[in-house]
Amino acid sequence: MPTILVADDDENIRELVCLFLRNDGYTIAEAANGKEALDVYASTEVDLVVLDIMMPTMDGWTLCKELRRANPKLPLLMLTARGETWEKVKGFELGTDDYLTKPFDPLELMARVQALLRRYRIGATQTIQFKNVTLDRQTYKVTRGSDSFTLPLKEFELLYKLAETPGQVFTREQLIDQIWGIHYTGDDRTIDVHIKRLREKFADTTDFQLETVRGLGYRLEVNE
Repeated sequence: MPTILVADDDENIRELVCLFLRNDGYTIAEAANGKEALDVYASTEVDLVVLDIMMPTMDGWTLCKELRRANPKLPLLMLTARGETWEKVKGFELGTDDYLTKPFDPLELMARVQALLRRYRIGATQTIQFKNVTLDRQTYKVTRGSDSFTLPLKEFELLYKLAETPGQVFTREQLIDQIWGIHYTGDDRTIDVHIKRLREKFADTTDFQLETVRGLGYRLEVNE
């Protein structure tokens, strides 16, 4: 199981977070401040860090910056007792991947940890696999059983983005920004065209489906 480093100067909160994570099977390392967290990170193979903002010696902002400098791909989940928008923006600018405000629901904490670890594994391997389908981002090839074929770049990127988090709804605007770029000036209905092409190419598959969520956008659902 992955090792998760929990950095929080509030002993009660730290113990609570560690308890939830241990109960879910994760290996846990602990730190009471940012400097201690960096020392633990230097001596331990860590797969994800849960860090508080307000800590003595070295706060979460500085710790986030130092961890991101050491490992640009390390998943970081920031905890704070405050939920102002500017704090969230600052956290994301410094490199945090997700943000959770105290008090939090343990189930939400676990869901966010699992999602971050899944994205980290996908990012490290550049492949997504579900049922009989494998998407290889290094070659832009799709494999279904014994069949393998290459998709046009944007079609592949669209399918890959939806497949990273099955069940999550993406708006047209989100997909345009993440695949075509924020400076794209064309019609956002290009998403509809690419979805239609993907549906045609995978019309015979029973492994997944591309669903339209009326008024919102699209999601990929893996069939049971």
